[in-house]
Amino acid sequence: MASVPPVPPTGPGGPPLGSTNLGIAPNVGGLLCYVPCCIGLVFSVVVAIVEKQSRFLRFHAFQSLLLHGAAIALGLVLSVLQAILANIIPFLGLLIFPIQLAVGVGLIGMTIFLMIKAYNNEEWEIPRLGQLARTWL
Repeated sequence: MASVPPVPPTGPGGPPLGSTNLGIAPNVGGLLCYVPCCIGLVFSVVVAIVEKQSRFLRFHAFQSLLLHGAAIALGLVLSVLQAILANIIPFLGLLIFPIQLAVGVGLIGMTIFLMIKAYNNEEWEIPRLGQLARTWL
């Protein structure tokens, strides 16, 4: 008797989960999109340009790009606010530091959470950013 090859798992309404232009598993690619620092940002740009087959991977790349952009913008706003307050009264600039720390820790926690979700083949949407990422697919 001839054995039947196993059917590859499929993503939600899409092609098999194993098919990407980059030659990596989509769940690993989704995880790499959220890696902190510049690695996730650069990988997301590459995926957004190159990947045409996996909607799962493209979703995570676009959501990651939006998350990185929002984090950079928020960091700049807080830094400018800190500089302005420090010029008014020197110790007022220190009041922004706990906010920056909380945002940084929250961002690290969010990226770890998103990395776990992507590795488990889940398309968890960040409110507003996830919806915008879906429109770019």
